Amino acid sequence: MTAAEFRRIALSLPEAVENAHQDHPDFRVNGKIFATLGYPDKSWGMVKLFPDQQASLIKAEPKVFVRAAGAWGERGSTCVNLKNAKKRIVQKAAQIAWENAARKRLVAKRP
Repeated sequence: MTAAEFRRIALSLPEAVENAHQDHPDFRVNGKIFATLGYPDKSWGMVKLFPDQQASLIKAEPKVFVRAAGAWGERGSTCVNLKNAKKRIVQKAAQIAWENAARKRLVAKRP
């Protein structure tokens, strides 16, 4: 997967917008970051999950998902190895991260 594909997936979610945070692109809904690109470097993305969601994805796809360093990772920030990632699993992870950040009324509208 490329950074451009990751970006398309993130921006395909309702009301998602691209912004920047700490000198790399981020994706937000309701003003809250749910994904980023370029951390720890350009070959990685990040999805903001809850720790239980993070553990499930890392267990299912250990070559794709890695806990971010430090407290961010402990709270659920999950790095995505773009080189090893397939579209289906990134769509799933981005959807979960988006649902965590979106307003409940917006999530309820999703099929």
